[in-house]
Amino acid sequence: MENLGIDSDSIGGLLNFFSEFAVTYGLRLIGAIVALIIGFWLIKKFNRALKNLFEKREVEPSLSSFLLSLISIMLKILVVISILGMIGIQMTSFIAILGAAGLAIGLALSGTLQNFAGGVILLLLKPFKVGDFIEAQGYLGTVSEIQIFNTILKTPDNKLIIIPNGPLATNSLTNFSAMPTRRVDWKFGIAYGDSFPKAKSVLEQLLKNDSRVMEDPAPFIVLSSLSDSSVDITVRAWVNSGDYWPVFFEMQEKVYDTFAKEGINIPFPQMDVHLHQQK
Repeated sequence: MENLGIDSDSIGGLLNFFSEFAVTYGLRLIGAIVALIIGFWLIKKFNRALKNLFEKREVEPSLSSFLLSLISIMLKILVVISILGMIGIQMTSFIAILGAAGLAIGLALSGTLQNFAGGVILLLLKPFKVGDFIEAQGYLGTVSEIQIFNTILKTPDNKLIIIPNGPLATNSLTNFSAMPTRRVDWKFGIAYGDSFPKAKSVLEQLLKNDSRVMEDPAPFIVLSSLSDSSVDITVRAWVNSGDYWPVFFEMQEKVYDTFAKEGINIPFPQMDVHLHQQK
């Protein structure tokens, strides 16, 4: 070794350095590996318990899968950062850079994050579900799909409406399918001079003959107003939610035909014009 210019003291110093390094950092590295294995194992157990909780609470599968993946990734990142700190790597600067990057991304995606939060709220609280007929953000339609960022409605004329979940979760909406029964309201007009008791009797019989109309609560028929051209009759009846529109439209057709057969006139707006001859 002396021929190579390396004396025994230098070799001894190098051996001492490597032995101290191996003792100091080797033990830390072994401890970090053990901590990493235990940490990932605990995360796996936690995710399994969380998955069982989601299944018991009947959380939507799409939301459950997304949340489990997100939580798993975040926990693993925390474990890795903690282990790097155990080894002796200074994480202060790295965490500061990561926080700044997260803030910049959050500001750039503020609308998207709002929609994501809205999607989580909708899937957890379930103000409506797939198949419900709702009115929201000025649109009427059947809920076709609830996604993480958007909700898709299908309108009665077969158009798809995509509504962001953010405003959908924070604004008012009407769910027409939430309750098992609904009240159908009609307003029918008869001419002045026609018999209201007769018209009421005809309407009662039409409602009684329709098996979809509930007997309890009983149908409600009253003379509601005396308009300019007609005597208005308000009719209210309860039906199952799925029968609402069929009963609504069919009853109007039946009333039109039956009133004509019974000699009850359905008036239309008219104006009497009187001409006076000037002498």
